Amino acid sequence: MKPELTGTGFGWIDVEGKRVTHDILIRLDGEVTKRKKKLSKEIYGTSHTISLAEAEYVYQDGARGLLIGAGQFGRVRLSPEAEAFFQDRNCPVTILPTSRALEAWNESDQKIIGLFHITC
Repeated sequence: MKPELTGTGFGWIDVEGKRVTHDILIRLDGEVTKRKKKLSKEIYGTSHTISLAEAEYVYQDGARGLLIGAGQFGRVRLSPEAEAFFQDRNCPVTILPTSRALEAWNESDQKIIGLFHITC
């Protein structure tokens, strides 16, 4: 079951009405976990560029796409290696500022993965 995202602001996101104060990953089965941004930070020094290692962790067979909430100011991007990884798996990636990504998540009826950055 896909959880409803009910709000966001700088440093927080509401999942089913519960406030979370860290980046999140939403799996195909609806499980919400803390984003493992260290997989990207240890390579790029920032969590604003998604590394191949993080892409491999995020991806799940059967995903029809990945929706990325790129932060309140839309700063998160895929590395070229991560972009190629998702292309090779025919998994389209949509990157939107987090507030717009919440709307897209809630409106989607597709089997997608969600990754939401909650600060910049």
